[in-house]
Amino acid sequence: MQSARTRKSIANPAAWSDIPRGDNYRVALEGELQPWLSKLYGFHLLKIGHLSAQIATDACPISHQVNVALEGENLQVLGNPENLPFEHKSIDACLLCHTLAYARDPHRILREVDRVLIDDGWLILSGFNPMSLLGFGRLVPFVRKRSPYNSRMFTQTRLLDWLGLLNYEVMYKSRFQVLPWCLHGGKLLNAHLPALGCMTVIIARKRTLPLTPSAKKVSARRQTIAQPVGASKSYRQEHDE
Repeated sequence: MQSARTRKSIANPAAWSDIPRGDNYRVALEGELQPWLSKLYGFHLLKIGHLSAQIATDACPISHQVNVALEGENLQVLGNPENLPFEHKSIDACLLCHTLAYARDPHRILREVDRVLIDDGWLILSGFNPMSLLGFGRLVPFVRKRSPYNSRMFTQTRLLDWLGLLNYEVMYKSRFQVLPWCLHGGKLLNAHLPALGCMTVIIARKRTLPLTPSAKKVSARRQTIAQPVGASKSYRQEHDE
């Protein structure tokens, strides 16, 4: 498997409009997140990256929402996603909309997010699906150098593996927007062929206890008190006499 870290510099779009059909992706993503935003709670929501900052999160009850990126407009904090300027366990929820798709070291960003998230904090990830019409466009020589084909596309399975190593519990996962040139991505295809969706989203929560008990702990719980050898036999002999 190819390493997640790369030395290649990828132009990070400053807005969804910088991506061809980017507004379609944004609208589709907002519709996918809408049912879950109302379930987030806490004091601080961190929106990392320019694309995350432009996602409408008015339905989220978290009032203090902070946009973070290296540079740009409509930001409250100028900071590097690989080295977030926040205290340990100080953020209740993090939104990373296609942030990993334009990152040199996505592992480091996830570790930083894990550092600043509180226990049971929420993490929302989105990205492009390589096993889709959008992903197949990367095979065309004259197309793969354009946006969004030049972005990094990680499979949903790979993202789930990264979250599993960090001990996150996945609450929801989905693929959608099968037809990227359509506003709603093709409703019929989205319903019957979601695996071919051009976009993927994962909603997970940070857990502190192991999600699966270890074999040693399971065997310890199943231990029973051993009965003394021959105790019942001696008891019957004494009473028979």
